[in-house]
Amino acid sequence: MAEKKMTLSRRNYLKSLLLQIGQAMLDEEAEKAEEEKRIYLEENCPTLSVPGCMQELQELCRKLHKQIELVDEERYDMNMKVKKSEKEVNDLKLMVQDLNGKFKKPALKRVRMSADAMLAALLGSKHKVSMDLRANLKQVKKEVKEEKKQTGDWRKNVEGKAGMDGRKKMFETEA
Repeated sequence: MAEKKMTLSRRNYLKSLLLQIGQAMLDEEAEKAEEEKRIYLEENCPTLSVPGCMQELQELCRKLHKQIELVDEERYDMNMKVKKSEKEVNDLKLMVQDLNGKFKKPALKRVRMSADAMLAALLGSKHKVSMDLRANLKQVKKEVKEEKKQTGDWRKNVEGKAGMDGRKKMFETEA
């Protein structure tokens, strides 16, 4: 069946009717809330009669302070109960997740960063850190030590060192 489109004027008329109905409902709710508030205050907060003498006024202040303390204690107790129940709810949620065992690990992507870029990301742009490790090293000049090395064939010296005379010569030259 072909759908008929609603005319623009009809749509606007229906829209305005809905808005009027909604506004009326909001007004009724506000009046109802105001009435409930007035009834609650009449029940729990009697009209204040200010006494004429100083002693009666002090007694009234003491009485009001005791009521304030009681209300504060109740408020504190309620806050603690709410915190305890919230903690229990969170613990139970964690236990349910553990029992389900459905921890979805996010797919990690390999990010190619230089060491300088990584340090800048970790420490922020305030700290300038360079990873050029060779820049901080001392410059050392290479000195070629000329060691006296005996070059040649070892068999040539064997005959000169043979016997006691050769050993004596060897010790005299080294010492």
